Amino acid sequence: MTANPILLQKKYSRVIECFAKQQGLSLDAALDFLYHSQVYQLIRDGVSDMHCMSDEYLAEELRQEYIEKALGNYQ
Repeated sequence: MTANPILLQKKYSRVIECFAKQQGLSLDAALDFLYHSQVYQLIRDGVSDMHCMSDEYLAEELRQEYIEKALGNYQ
């Protein structure tokens, strides 16, 4: 299932803001990370209706991916 592109843009902005606060990142850094993340690809492609998950859930998924990449454990 795919979501309305305008609604997805609003979703991304809320997730970016939440993720930036969690990690103490600038909005630009959080935006850059999101658009290069696996989470973004899953949301964009409509996999498992990820766009239906809460903003906090998606920010937490991003946080986990961010930590894995920082530790070098991400494929």
